[in-house]
Amino acid sequence: MLKALIFDMDGTLVHSDPVHLQAFAEILKAEGVVIDDEIYRNSIIGHTNESIFATLLPHLTVAEHEEYADRKEAAFRRLAQDLEPMEGLLELLDWANGRGVEIALVTNAPILNATHMLDVLGVTERFSVKVTIGDVARGKPDPLPYLTALDRLGISAEEAIAFEDSPSGMKAAKGAGLFSFGLLTGLTAGEMRAVGADRTIPNFRDPALWEILERRIAA
Repeated sequence: MLKALIFDMDGTLVHSDPVHLQAFAEILKAEGVVIDDEIYRNSIIGHTNESIFATLLPHLTVAEHEEYADRKEAAFRRLAQDLEPMEGLLELLDWANGRGVEIALVTNAPILNATHMLDVLGVTERFSVKVTIGDVARGKPDPLPYLTALDRLGISAEEAIAFEDSPSGMKAAKGAGLFSFGLLTGLTAGEMRAVGADRTIPNFRDPALWEILERRIAA
């Protein structure tokens, strides 16, 4: 029986990628690094800040990478003030709440970003479990963040459904044994299926999602 829905944050709860791209472009301009859609898709989406800055600024030290990461996240929070929930998200959270289904967050973002984003979206209190990059030794694509969420929820992978939008996130969810939906906010359906998505949906109003939810809740 379905006991929990586990969500990634950026690109899943909210289409925040354009704001992240803007923040990266703003703080990396001084280093002469140009952030365009291709670089964002290939080197940023779904990756940890540690990996991103090691790739984009290989000539700098780890301490300098951490400083840039802090500046980027501060820029993102400053820019991300008017974001709206993904289409159908609030209805889905209401559905889960009405059926006693837990709601959890699993993100590679730092806790300050997660707190800010959930507050902006007005859904902070909906999430009984929140796993951010500071809670785990290894971020996505390692399955550890999802395994940590399952442990905190006190359930097995068979009792949850995950929602992801990136290759690294999908690999993490599938590595933890979760049935997973791929949100098509940045990648194509083919790209998401190639990294393991069981189903792909453009948003949370897709009939394919609701068919599976109703079937799982009745099991």
